[in-house]
Amino acid sequence: MKTMGLKALYLVNPKRFPDEQASARASGALDVLEAATVCQTLDEALQGTALAVAMTARRRDLSPEILTTREAAPRVVEHAFKQQVAVVFGTEMSGLTNAEVGRCQMLASIPANPQYPSLNLAAAVQVMAYELRQGCADFAWSEAPARELAGFEDVERFYQHLERILIETGFLDPEHPKRLMHRLRRLFARTRLEKEEVNILRGILTAVQK
Repeated sequence: MKTMGLKALYLVNPKRFPDEQASARASGALDVLEAATVCQTLDEALQGTALAVAMTARRRDLSPEILTTREAAPRVVEHAFKQQVAVVFGTEMSGLTNAEVGRCQMLASIPANPQYPSLNLAAAVQVMAYELRQGCADFAWSEAPARELAGFEDVERFYQHLERILIETGFLDPEHPKRLMHRLRRLFARTRLEKEEVNILRGILTAVQK
């Protein structure tokens, strides 16, 4: 992270922190490690963000839009100039869960040999950090202003509101929800909802409620 100019490290429910082994391996970048923010959940870590990118090597059913790291990086950088963004990595052994991917609006994958796409976590972070660094250079040539996206909290409140209305109207059976909300999350994730758009949608839901 430090090599590529990144400083904001968030750790979600780490087994140990601080950790002597981690400090020893942080060779010259102990300042980044010591300044890390520790969160208990991914939702907590994503508070205040407007765009989150899930990093995964696995194709997933009902996932948000999937891009290569090179395609994703300039889009991330574009929004990072105005709003908080996040790149989300899973654990070394199992990566991200489907629920964690569902919290993100974009999915990025490192192009690799399809017969052996595995990278360890450190290598994956380095590749994406490099692409973000390159994305900064690409953005300098772009004059198009980034749209102001709705924040993570606003979008999650919208999903909660939407689910309540779908249950109240009988469209969604909470006993047999199937995958309706997953599909709706995927649909809205593709649009990159703006704050005003979320307000309009919630206004519609409130009118339906009345």
